[in-house]
Amino acid sequence: MPSKRDRFANVSLVILCQSFQALALGGIALFLPVIRKDLDLTFAQGGSLAAVSTLFYALMQIPVGVLTDRLGPKRLFVFGMLGTTLLALTFGLVTEYWQAIVNQGLSGVFRAFLFAPGLGLIARWFPPEKRAMAMGLYLIGGFSGNLVLDIVGPMMVANFDWRLPFLIFSPLGTVAALVLWRMGKETRASAATKAMNVAQILRLFRLRLMWTCGGIQYVRLAVQSGLAFWLPSLLVEEKGLSLAAAGLVIAARAALIAPSNVVGGYASDRLKNPPLVIGFSLVVLMVTTVLMGLSTNIIVVMAAIAVNSFFVQTYFGPLFAAPIEILGERNSGTCTGFGNLFANTGAFTFTYLLGVLKDATGAFLPGFVALALMCAVGLGFTVVLARIRRAALAQSSLSLSPEAVA
Repeated sequence: MPSKRDRFANVSLVILCQSFQALALGGIALFLPVIRKDLDLTFAQGGSLAAVSTLFYALMQIPVGVLTDRLGPKRLFVFGMLGTTLLALTFGLVTEYWQAIVNQGLSGVFRAFLFAPGLGLIARWFPPEKRAMAMGLYLIGGFSGNLVLDIVGPMMVANFDWRLPFLIFSPLGTVAALVLWRMGKETRASAATKAMNVAQILRLFRLRLMWTCGGIQYVRLAVQSGLAFWLPSLLVEEKGLSLAAAGLVIAARAALIAPSNVVGGYASDRLKNPPLVIGFSLVVLMVTTVLMGLSTNIIVVMAAIAVNSFFVQTYFGPLFAAPIEILGERNSGTCTGFGNLFANTGAFTFTYLLGVLKDATGAFLPGFVALALMCAVGLGFTVVLARIRRAALAQSSLSLSPEAVA
């Protein structure tokens, strides 16, 4: 077993590196009202910045998952960090829409090297019975970075312009990646293993378990990314808040999301019932998402944002842990990439769709209602997941049972 000191040091390094990823999408979302005016973008074009990044991110999930199992996660994570921070730096220099689109497409490719490798670097420092909680720790970095950016960024914009945060924070992320490369360690379980071949990967697409988890993943990131990207614009354009006030709200949102990942994972591990945590979270999200778009009372909107924020990623760890619990640990990178492919297809669809609906209707409400409907769809998938899981665990005691999951 690795020492607690090594575990703390290495998990902390990964979380620190992950915090700088906030610039890649969080910065663009927060500063979008200003970026749109500077680059003369429509809402649909603004949404396409997130959509194109997410599209390439999604397409790279399974290849990166396979590489993680074959090569080990550390070198891939550092590669992704260096590329992501460099592209965040150059985004602060763009002057045309086409430059921003190319930049974000490339950013999506490099961000893909952070997810499965990053989860692997953290989760494998913990025993299997704490897997969901460990996976929840991974997201603390991203939301901690957002917390700092949401507070400091608007002040930088007010005194300079939207480009400065990208130019200042990106080099710090590069330094953090180099520190991880020099000082970080991998557990023996994180080293390269015999990964799935092409036939075995294609077999995942025949498993009812993976399609069910994929459906929930689609909903999870459709809701999370749709809200993360468009909530600052909703607050500024329709609720009348200044950019600085909206930044504080988004910072408070990030502060609520960060611990909720660990709380959700801990609850799932303790209850030994991931579908229960997933289903309850989706019910709360369905109600609060509608309230955010519908209410004109700013107090109700703030309350809905607070509750929604705590539950929007509470089921992250349980959802990623569910297929690994049944299919086994050996190819967790490939399974993680499979799930995140579906998740980012949802993010791609809805970050763009909400911008299109805003242009077409003049309001964000139709898009937020669409997100709530997706939560209802995810709840249906969760019921199916609970049945598959019960059957698989009863028959095979946490080993792969084709009859149960096919």
